[in-house]
Amino acid sequence: MVETVLLINGENRPASTGAFFERISPLNGQVASKNAAATVEDAHAAIEAAAAAFPSWSALGPTARRAYLLKAADVMDSYKDEFMRLGMAEAGGTAGWYGFNAMLAANMLREAAGMTTLVQGQVIPSDVPGSLALGVRQACGVVVGIAPWNAPLILGTRAVCMPLACGNTVVLKASELTPAMHRLIGTVFTEAGFPPGVVNVITNASEDAPAIVEALVAHPAVKRVNFTGSTRVGRIIGTLAAQHFTPAILELGGKNPMVVFEDADLDQAVQAAAFGGFFNQGQICMSTDRLIVHESIADEFLAKLTQKLAELETGLPGETQCALGAMVSEEAAKSVEELVQDAVSQGARQLTGPLKRNGVLLEPVLLDGLTPSMRLYSEEAFGPVVTVLRFSDQDEAIRLANDSEYGLSASVFSRDVSKAMHVAQRIESGICHINSSTVHDEAQMPFGGVKASGYGRFGSQSAIEAFTDLRWMTVQTTPRHYPI
Repeated sequence: MVETVLLINGENRPASTGAFFERISPLNGQVASKNAAATVEDAHAAIEAAAAAFPSWSALGPTARRAYLLKAADVMDSYKDEFMRLGMAEAGGTAGWYGFNAMLAANMLREAAGMTTLVQGQVIPSDVPGSLALGVRQACGVVVGIAPWNAPLILGTRAVCMPLACGNTVVLKASELTPAMHRLIGTVFTEAGFPPGVVNVITNASEDAPAIVEALVAHPAVKRVNFTGSTRVGRIIGTLAAQHFTPAILELGGKNPMVVFEDADLDQAVQAAAFGGFFNQGQICMSTDRLIVHESIADEFLAKLTQKLAELETGLPGETQCALGAMVSEEAAKSVEELVQDAVSQGARQLTGPLKRNGVLLEPVLLDGLTPSMRLYSEEAFGPVVTVLRFSDQDEAIRLANDSEYGLSASVFSRDVSKAMHVAQRIESGICHINSSTVHDEAQMPFGGVKASGYGRFGSQSAIEAFTDLRWMTVQTTPRHYPI
């Protein structure tokens, strides 16, 4: 077990009331971490610290900010083993998953470091004689990042790294399920030498989350909010941010389709489906939820995929080297189990055999014959279950892919790349990969969704636009004539 405190203005502080909350490990029922339970007063203190640090941090030259971020990347690499240990204890995934988190998060910091000199504006032609018109990008101020538990290090780091590169200061609100993981991100920045108040991290008990989030979003010093998590919570945060005219970047749920045409490389498609559907127990926003397969090759494809899934073992991380680990909680596993039972009771065929759940462990599930009346047709499972729909022509494939309120990631498998591109352009999603998995993330890419999957983009140039203000400024270089 580890104990954490808040990071406010460069100081390790207990909650103002001295209260703590415990995160119970899904693996063994023991206390994984004991964490400070922040109050609204603490949230305000974190924002005020960030606001006080903003003038000097935003005035810092881009090369200096780059050096800080590169140092943070190196420090994060040094904490890889600790992140892996904490991740398994708090969220139940495999060591390999959290090792990947550490690697990508460090790369995100390095990518952000490379962007500090790309916060650029433009010269705009003006019809006014002697007017030099400029579009100037400036850091906006305090940015609040609210991160989820499922990819805690990747998404916690993403919530803060590009805002920092742009010259903003940040407050990171940790997930109640991975508080020690997120608090350790703050330690990385502290050890990298970031000035006090530039990075602040607060942890809070679940019952206090609504009040803490409202306090963070509603504070007048907060100029941007970014949130990654469920669509249900995203709607609440988006509504609250709109009430305060605070721009928000929301990356929410997904019901991600993978379209497999009759001319696809089936072996590659099977590998992508297994990885996309079941990596990290399907608890990834980009996870492949729906396989949309041409009817002429569906049986062959599903036979190959079923055989592949039979090779994927599930076990408790730390005790086995299984490909799949535990779900984040027994409640989450039961929720997926209920969705599967609902579909089977209405006629869906479970190609992977009888449902097997042992506490937080859930074996992979592949369901054929889905219909719109089944909850799994429209609801995000966020677990190790993938459903199958069959199509006869291209238009039907596109219709099925778009028959969802979500629009995060998608993929299309076909040897005819021009056809695949045509289909990809018609699929309603923020991300689409051809002949690759729906699960794919790189620090420099514009990442985000459409429809109920949210709005705004993380990643490099897109993030610069999200986390800066574009101002119109002019310099009158000659005397100007005025009509009155």
